[in-house]
Amino acid sequence: MQSRPAFWFIFIVVLLDVIALGIVIPVLPMLVESFTGGSVARAAYWVGFFTTVWALAQFVCSPIAGALSDRYGRRPVVLISCFALAADYVLMALAPNLFWLLIGRILSGIFAANAVAATAYIADVTPESERAQKFGMLGAAWGLGFVLGPALGGWLGGIDLRLPFWAAGGVTFVNALYGYFVLPESLAKEHRAKFDWKKANPISSLQLLAQYRGLLPLATINFFYGVAHYVFPTVFALYTSYRYGWSPQVLGFTLALVGVLTILVQGVLVQPIVKAIGERKALWLGLTCGALGFLWLGLATTEWQYWSGLPLLALMGLFGPASQALMTQKMPPDAQGRLQGFNASVTGIAGLVGPTLFSTSFGFAIANGANAAYPGMPFFIAGLLMAGGLALSLKR
Repeated sequence: MQSRPAFWFIFIVVLLDVIALGIVIPVLPMLVESFTGGSVARAAYWVGFFTTVWALAQFVCSPIAGALSDRYGRRPVVLISCFALAADYVLMALAPNLFWLLIGRILSGIFAANAVAATAYIADVTPESERAQKFGMLGAAWGLGFVLGPALGGWLGGIDLRLPFWAAGGVTFVNALYGYFVLPESLAKEHRAKFDWKKANPISSLQLLAQYRGLLPLATINFFYGVAHYVFPTVFALYTSYRYGWSPQVLGFTLALVGVLTILVQGVLVQPIVKAIGERKALWLGLTCGALGFLWLGLATTEWQYWSGLPLLALMGLFGPASQALMTQKMPPDAQGRLQGFNASVTGIAGLVGPTLFSTSFGFAIANGANAAYPGMPFFIAGLLMAGGLALSLKR
């Protein structure tokens, strides 16, 4: 299989998947808030809980998805997850209360295996020297999806809070059909590994740290990064609504701006920066910009100050492609799926910590209402985590 056409197939699949995800982001916290009697503080805790259980489902199921993709190929894992997610969005659109919305989020975490199989797919079809660039382009697909998805979700949410869920279900179903008809398999049969339930779980996947030298420091830094990144899905909508009075439309616009900046960094800047300074220094630069960017957002007292800090924070996007490239270079072809399942488990562990950490700190920070002294506390914590990852990476 030729690398370039295969890559663009998976790029489109990921793009459509992220558009569907982005459609929901501006309105999910507000739908939760509508079920809690309009209390922002209560909604913050519930959104944190929703995000935690989603991450727990990812933590448990991602290693299984990775191991299945190593055994049966990437294509069936991608397709099954897409069809299942389409049905799940419909379930959330019809949810009459918090319980059913929670069930929908759990199922979403179980079936969100696209990222595991898609990232392994890129490693299958890309030479080691080009992987940082391709992972950057995959990040650009996420960025483009977050340009289109939140803008559409914010607009639809202004009409009805449930309408974005119906749209997300439709986009995901189209994605599944697209993948069914055009997505080729990337993992040759001779490179497939036997499926073993003993290896397809989050605890056994941690054994990779002992099997392959050099993974432990990168995995630890990924964990810090993963925890910090959860500040956005946990408190972004509630924080900006509380501090700046943003509507769903403004939230959608801001997320679209983040998407544009992500495209610029990961789709345009990753390749020349990695070529000029190498993967490891690009990783350092991404962590530095992340630490400073989160601090900036936490200190911003006006919406214009907040928006002006987003370009700096966007350079955090150098971290992911550089980290992925360094990790995949340490693994054989028949273990790339397990690696991505392991990475998703690390993200899942981060998801068990991040939502509770940020929702609790935000709820604590605004407990005094208008007298709240540090509403940006969640962003300060995220910046400290990025700084900790940088300190660990500089020790090597």
